[in-house]
Amino acid sequence: MALPLSILDLAHIGEGETAADSLSASVELAQRAEEWGYRRVWYAEHHNMPSIASSATSVLIAHVAAHTRTIRLGAGGVMLPNHSPLTIAEQYGTLETLHPGRIDLGLGRAPGSDQKTLRALRRAPASADAFPEDVLELQGYLTGHSRIPGVDATPGKGTDVPLYILGSSLFGATLAAALGLPYAFASHFAPAALEEAVAVYRREFKPSAQLERPYVIAGVNVVAAGTTEEAQEQFLAAKRLRAARFLTPGRTLTAQEADAVLDSPAGRQIAQMTQYSAVGDPQEVEDYLDRFAGHAQADELIVVSVAPDRRAWLRSLELLAKVHGLLPA
Repeated sequence: MALPLSILDLAHIGEGETAADSLSASVELAQRAEEWGYRRVWYAEHHNMPSIASSATSVLIAHVAAHTRTIRLGAGGVMLPNHSPLTIAEQYGTLETLHPGRIDLGLGRAPGSDQKTLRALRRAPASADAFPEDVLELQGYLTGHSRIPGVDATPGKGTDVPLYILGSSLFGATLAAALGLPYAFASHFAPAALEEAVAVYRREFKPSAQLERPYVIAGVNVVAAGTTEEAQEQFLAAKRLRAARFLTPGRTLTAQEADAVLDSPAGRQIAQMTQYSAVGDPQEVEDYLDRFAGHAQADELIVVSVAPDRRAWLRSLELLAKVHGLLPA
């Protein structure tokens, strides 16, 4: 069987778009992904980012779930130190109650924001230190074995929403292994520790009630198009947009200016973030993903379509579904 493929939808707000446009596009993508045979679509929690509309993951998941039928939906992830475990248990327990068997809950410990936004979230700088204990508290609410006597999540208790630990370092790998949970590595933007983290996770994994053996999901960028040249043009356009967004916020750059930024030390660092990217015609993309899956020792790939144009964004994922055997060619 072909390796399962899933989608990370970053809910980008494109040039000239509103947040409403982005959320509408997310619904359309999930509907198409369901038709095309993808396993799941995840949404990531970010705050104070004018180009990303997925700040309220549970609300977005509820909306998308109401407009789809079978595809799994989830957070990839909820930044747990921003929230109380009880609140997240209630939110995702409600989602699972409304859409049984379709909800995932990926958990990260990063703020998903800058320091000023962290303060606006009422998050203490040291809150990430309690992440392992918060995961266990959350798990207790969802399994019906609360760690705080007399406190239960309603809805939530006994829903057994599956948990996934997200990470880009050895910390997440070690925690996921100790708790016997699936591990999702953010190699689509933080590639450096991929091999070591996965090796640590597989070596140290302890079976749990949720999971008998290690399960690795690895993130990878994808741009599939009719020709190699077309895909490369879209990938370059995506890197130019990223350079402008992160290195010259508030400015509109020409192609030449964006290329100059990409050639700077900071720009090269941004380019390194996209080290794991499958770019080309459908067969080239499929061949790359096959090699990457082996390199990452992955049981599942979660792909991010970085094509900047909405039509190309959808087309890229459709072409991948066909060449991967999810859809008839």
